Amino acid sequence: MSKLILASTSPRRREILATLGIDFDVVSVDTDERRHDAELPQEMVLRLAAGKAEAVAGGELVLGADTVVVLGERVLGKPQNAADAVEMLLALSGRTHSVMTGVALKTVNGTHFVLSKTEVQFREIGQDEAHRYWHSGEPADKAGAYGIQGRGGMFVKAINGSYSGVMGLPVFETVELLKSAGIDVLEDQQ
Repeated sequence: MSKLILASTSPRRREILATLGIDFDVVSVDTDERRHDAELPQEMVLRLAAGKAEAVAGGELVLGADTVVVLGERVLGKPQNAADAVEMLLALSGRTHSVMTGVALKTVNGTHFVLSKTEVQFREIGQDEAHRYWHSGEPADKAGAYGIQGRGGMFVKAINGSYSGVMGLPVFETVELLKSAGIDVLEDQQ
């Protein structure tokens, strides 16, 4: 069996895979993450996840993922600057939004993918609090300008769905994809 390649340099995705005890290599891929015209958010994350996995040449087992925050019809990616991050956080304040993560596994038999969707409810956030959170450095590289696993978790009142999916790699869906390719996560754990 070939070694798994993670087509992402996300520390959160690496951490989740490592926690599962999976041996993998990391490859950085550069993809255009812009949304296509009339593309639904779920279509976008699945396309981007598959594109990342397929961008790795030669790997027999390549895992790609992409995460977006969706508020109504609006897709919130990574903030461009402080003003963008604060605007996103204030838009999410006191509301429920969706976090969608597409996961794709490229194998010798093609690329297979799954979607994780989680509803996240935020408490009210003040403008000063949003600014101070930006200056912590945490939200700079995160969709929706927050990280649930860090300080951004203080804004989360409730979730319905996958906590790890909000972090960027849903464990259940990822393990199911790996199983479908013949990788038993617990096989080497005895």
